[in-house]
Amino acid sequence: MTWYQDGRLHFGVGVEDTFVPQTRPGERALDEYELTEHYDQWHADLGLASEAGAEFMRWGIPWYRINPAPGQWDWSWLDPVMARFAELGIRPMVDLLHYGTPQWLEGEFAHPDYPKRVAEYSVAVAERYADTVTDYTPVNEPMIHARFCGELAYWPPYLSGEEGLTRMVAALADGFARTQHGIAEVLGDRATFVHVDATSRFSGDVDGEHADKVRFLREQSYVVEDLVTGRVRDGHPMLEHLLAHGFSPDLLDRLAGAPVLPDVMGVNYYPRHSTTLVQDGVWHAGGFVDPAPQIDEGMLGLEDVLRTYADRYGVPVALTETCVTASVGERVAWLDDSVALVHRMREEGVPIVGYTWWPLFDMYEWTYRHADTPREASLLTMGLWDLVESEQGLLRRRNPVADAFARHAAADRAVAPS
Repeated sequence: MTWYQDGRLHFGVGVEDTFVPQTRPGERALDEYELTEHYDQWHADLGLASEAGAEFMRWGIPWYRINPAPGQWDWSWLDPVMARFAELGIRPMVDLLHYGTPQWLEGEFAHPDYPKRVAEYSVAVAERYADTVTDYTPVNEPMIHARFCGELAYWPPYLSGEEGLTRMVAALADGFARTQHGIAEVLGDRATFVHVDATSRFSGDVDGEHADKVRFLREQSYVVEDLVTGRVRDGHPMLEHLLAHGFSPDLLDRLAGAPVLPDVMGVNYYPRHSTTLVQDGVWHAGGFVDPAPQIDEGMLGLEDVLRTYADRYGVPVALTETCVTASVGERVAWLDDSVALVHRMREEGVPIVGYTWWPLFDMYEWTYRHADTPREASLLTMGLWDLVESEQGLLRRRNPVADAFARHAAADRAVAPS
């Protein structure tokens, strides 16, 4: 029996692990481990997760650092980190791709060898840590990858429009499937695959003049997961659109013929950012007004996305990221209320197996990449520990959100498996 089959709700944390190392005029490298000084403080940071009672940690590998050149590997930083997980008894839920590629891969996700290269890297990780790591997320939030890199020209390779988006969807889906197949060959039945999607909801005038566009965007938000799980076949609402914008029929057949399925479907939900407001007469989402206005639908939205993903993919679900960027009091309230909702849904039969507070300690806003201000100007107050600037570097200061998290984690850990 694997961890997600024991009948309990498992509590975990994450360390923000976005890596976009490429630079150009007006854009800095974005490496959250560097910004938060996690590269130096990883030993103590993992201890904080244990202190909070986390059973697992969603934690990403900086591909660009451990694979500095084609076929070359540097495990010197990663080996002791993995040993620390084992020492603490925390299950690493490894993010293999949480944005960003090595700098030597010209064109990033648009390079024709990207799918092969990401699978090669992933298999190398799985082989090296086969005795200690079994839980993998092949691609975190694939549609955010695709949109930022292929539609909005925000991150490398800076493609835009529907053709750019489709090109990124194809590359990511191909690499996703190759990665999971490769790891499964290494680990066999020991492997657990946690697929993780960013949720994308729409509220407001969803049945009015923009109804067709809203329906399209809703289906588009699932498209990478639908592709890798073999669901995009005749009759799928995204099939014709993908083919019309350059998706290869051969790749479509290959994905449909050899699907990779999640053991657990991860859902990332932020109440203040996951729901776009649709207004009569004005098109916002990817349209005429940028940025799109967002509406906080709180518990209503959270319940909706957990039920939707559980029903759509027919596997257990986990809340793999959630928090509010707000005061400590507001964070504690969201934690308490969202945990209570998850328990109620479990009692109603929704197979929710995990709850993840993201992040363990504060992080820095992605807009840091396009700013010229000191890092503290981009600080996001989200964590169980605050990040505090000092002459000795960034200090971690525990706040009451950690106490509340530890209380919930301890209560569920005390429940005997059914």
